[in-house]
Amino acid sequence: MDYVLMAVPVVFGIVSVLLADRAVKKGCKKKKALYMQLASFCAVFLVCFLCPMVASAAEATEAAQTASAAASSMGMGLIGAGLATGFSCIGGGIAVGYAAPAAIGATSEDSKNFGKSLIFVALGEGVALYGMLVSILILSKLG
Repeated sequence: MDYVLMAVPVVFGIVSVLLADRAVKKGCKKKKALYMQLASFCAVFLVCFLCPMVASAAEATEAAQTASAAASSMGMGLIGAGLATGFSCIGGGIAVGYAAPAAIGATSEDSKNFGKSLIFVALGEGVALYGMLVSILILSKLG
């Protein structure tokens, strides 16, 4: 039963991606499909986030609520670590995506610019490493 409940968000995420892809292929604008996919992701996230809170509020005993609060704080820490890594990797990818073609263009014009342009690409990758470091620090506080 628990495996089925854990698979529900994954299934909804895959279905939202497939529906957005299908909508784009049928002629829907990409921007509108992206916003609809983000809205469906937020809805699934809220349902998955609120359902355990509602279920834990229904428990009557204090010991069960204390254990539930500890599990909830552990879950929040894991969500924070995942968000730190995910957003920093997205930002690093965007930075490298803009810096690498510019570095290649600068190097093709003058080969002396290789060292300078490589530094800017490495700075973009450093953002992702800092996010991973923050998530490691969060996980070390949890365990």
